[in-house]
Amino acid sequence: MIIKDAFEVTMLLDDVDFGTMRHTLREAKVGRGYRLLTFDLELDLTAVGFMAEISRILADASIPILALSAFTRDHLLIRQQDLANALKALGPHVGELC
Repeated sequence: MIIKDAFEVTMLLDDVDFGTMRHTLREAKVGRGYRLLTFDLELDLTAVGFMAEISRILADASIPILALSAFTRDHLLIRQQDLANALKALGPHVGELC
């Protein structure tokens, strides 16, 4: 995943791709130890509150997130050490969210 704005370019790479490209990214700030959680459902662009509800559930469980959105799917970056608790917190809500 690549996100570019006027101030920075953000690249989300798996370890294999990062290892291949690392020599070209010497000046890059690097964050490691995150897992990508993808909501594998196509959201209509008029959907309201989906990510707000996800964020609330995880905030109530004291789990920090970095939210990313593609055209029809949403994703979260979650620290590896928080992943099990995030899945546990979201589990009871799968039916209402999906």
